[in-house]
Amino acid sequence: MIRVIFLPLTKYIMDSIMSKREKHHAVPSEMLSKEFLSQFKTEEDVCQFLKDLHSQVLEHMLQGEMDVHLGYEKHSSEGTNSGNSRNGSFPKKIQTEHGESVISIPRDRNADFEPIVVPKHQSRGLSIERLVISLYAKGLSVSDIEDELRDIYKINLSTSAISIITNKVTQAALEWQNRPLERLYLVVWMDGIVFKVRESGKIINKTVYLCVGLNKSGYKEVLGMWIGKSESSSFWMSVLTDLKARGVEDILITVTDNLNGFTETIKTVFPQSTTQICVVHQIRNSCKYVVWKDMKEFTADMKEIYTSVNRDQAANALSLFEQKWGTKYRHAVQSWHRNWDDLTAFFDFPVEIRTIIYTTNLIENLNGKIRKYTKTKMSFPTDDALRKSVWLALQEIEKKWTMPIRNWGLVMNQFLAIFEERIGI
Repeated sequence: MIRVIFLPLTKYIMDSIMSKREKHHAVPSEMLSKEFLSQFKTEEDVCQFLKDLHSQVLEHMLQGEMDVHLGYEKHSSEGTNSGNSRNGSFPKKIQTEHGESVISIPRDRNADFEPIVVPKHQSRGLSIERLVISLYAKGLSVSDIEDELRDIYKINLSTSAISIITNKVTQAALEWQNRPLERLYLVVWMDGIVFKVRESGKIINKTVYLCVGLNKSGYKEVLGMWIGKSESSSFWMSVLTDLKARGVEDILITVTDNLNGFTETIKTVFPQSTTQICVVHQIRNSCKYVVWKDMKEFTADMKEIYTSVNRDQAANALSLFEQKWGTKYRHAVQSWHRNWDDLTAFFDFPVEIRTIIYTTNLIENLNGKIRKYTKTKMSFPTDDALRKSVWLALQEIEKKWTMPIRNWGLVMNQFLAIFEERIGI
């Protein structure tokens, strides 16, 4: 009985799969006969055929658009005394992913035909623009893109034409930067990344300020990017104010480096936020002036502080650390005391939340990926050029942020247990 049911079901599934596969074939299999395929000897022959086919398809589509525009087909008697008719055609050079082609654009006597498939005053398809922007996002300069298009894709675009395409990115980046944000973010990581930019004839350092938020669905998103000079808490004030203006009412936890005055700045704009200073930054700063022969022992003793089970145990570890190293490395020990409350905020949370808030590694990894996309640029001619490059890099990076953070269900339940009223679900 089971077998009788199973076999037809299997056949049904296989037939469904095969029919779906056939639907995905752009060209019917009967057209790809041996006789037809015998005309192609090399890959270049295939490319040329696709280029010619693409041009013919566009021309037929344009003729179809003209039929709709006029209300009758070519040579139809319905066109007699209709008030408008065909008026020949004119050649137009277009750039496509298959290379440069010349196609015939039909005309009407009233000159009011507006083609859709190949719009007026446009010689490039959207696929070419996407290709140019994709190459630009991967760090290629305008001249490099020109060479790439000519050598690989057989497309001739001038540097000015490529610049026009990349300039469209500026508007898209502006719209992204000003988009509304969610009312609440569970965690926001903040950090800056430094680039060299030309200004007033000099090459100077400028900081791109970045914020990455963890939303209530467990997904990461870049909230925005801001360009300023050297990183400062005063500029971060304007960043946080901008977040609030775009709809952010509350941030449960912020994670930052130990920039002087940063915590106070956050508390001014989001007074309820728990502020956590990156422990990894603190470790680096503490080790900055430690001599090499002491380094292994010094870091081992310091590790006892931030790997403690709770704040009391961490305080005891700090006391022992101070007794041993306080005289020799007074500045390092004092920095732990000075930032103690913000360094140990993560002890107030369960282990699953601790692992995502004790360090800014998440946003530092993002910075590293941005560097990967912009590594070919030693310096940027303007702030706008920097903004375009970083924004395009962010778009490429965020494409891979398709899953919630690890153990999201457990993490969200822990957030709800601690911040139920503020989350408001």
